Amino acid sequence: MGSEGEHVAELMPAFEAEHPGIRVRVQQIPWSAAHEKLLTGYAGRALPDICQLGNTWVPEFAALDALVPLDAYVARSTEVDTSDFFRGIWDTNVVDGQLYGVPWYVDTRLLYYRSDLLQQAGYSEVPETWAEWLDAMRAIKRQVGPERFAILLPLNEFDPQLVFGLQSADSLLRDGGRYGNFQSPGFRRAFHFYVQLFREGLAPPATATQIANVWQEFGNGYFSFYLSGPWNISEFRTRLPADLQDDWMTAPVPGPNGPGASTAGGSSLAVFRSSEHPREAWMLIEYLTRPDVQARFYEMVGDLPARESAWEIPALRDNIYATAFRDQLTRARPSPQVPEIERIYQRLREYAEFVVRGQMTEDEALAALDRDVDQMLDKRRFLLDRRARASREVGA
Repeated sequence: MGSEGEHVAELMPAFEAEHPGIRVRVQQIPWSAAHEKLLTGYAGRALPDICQLGNTWVPEFAALDALVPLDAYVARSTEVDTSDFFRGIWDTNVVDGQLYGVPWYVDTRLLYYRSDLLQQAGYSEVPETWAEWLDAMRAIKRQVGPERFAILLPLNEFDPQLVFGLQSADSLLRDGGRYGNFQSPGFRRAFHFYVQLFREGLAPPATATQIANVWQEFGNGYFSFYLSGPWNISEFRTRLPADLQDDWMTAPVPGPNGPGASTAGGSSLAVFRSSEHPREAWMLIEYLTRPDVQARFYEMVGDLPARESAWEIPALRDNIYATAFRDQLTRARPSPQVPEIERIYQRLREYAEFVVRGQMTEDEALAALDRDVDQMLDKRRFLLDRRARASREVGA
């Protein structure tokens, strides 16, 4: 999908040279159409052998029994070293104890910040705890005045609420993914911290579409902190004026009591059960996830490698903006492995906006969110309970 589809074909001649007799046909599709196209392919029994899957899609296709479990392949492999992958990213592919994908490239969210404005506010670096970070944002707000803000948290994005929520020791779902757990003390604390940033005027109550140009407004000092992913390294390098290139930096997300967790994103490679060439598909996965190939792909596309050893190439090792991503990825936490997770995150975003705009209290929103999520998971509970009864009957 996307830019990966545009460039991965360039890696195929070397793979085919290493494996005479195997030919790979790459089909490129846009991200906007990918999910529907894969579901249509599943229904029409027209899926490819191997596919790039967004990490949050893995549970859905595993629930459809469309994916080949890869545990046995990994156990026999001399190429796929599980200890060399970022653990949180690897775990996004494990559903009900079985592995269904191997991470291809990784993604997470952390802070982009104006180092000059932070320094003017009296801080030489981004604090590591929420309390200290809150004080730093208040200091920035005093410095920049009432028409500017400390942080941008677009209300049409769920990533900020999710990142703060992942700091909690409490899982987002409980009882094996059967029920919502958003009224837990840990998530309640995270949600309150998020809402507090708006109530204190540290974040504007705006959507991304209301910000004409994020990079320009960042350069203008409209906000000093921005939660985003690795693609913005090149964007800020390109879009910020030359006189500001030394005035921005990246940093891991602060947590309640120290360096915080963040999202475990990116894409993995999976083999469909309908494939007539599962062995050859696995060989391609081994090739594409080799550290040297991962390093080459980063230089081609800019996707961050899933293999930690691939980060030793100079282009990454010496990239001062990528250093924080490597640190953050060691604390990446996977989403709950349920097919409904993207719908759940969208509902989380909606209720967060209701609270920010004063339409609901925090308690009302979290209670309503748990009720909605419980309804979304009703079919999952039914299937899990039926499976448990069948298992007990077999045991009896």
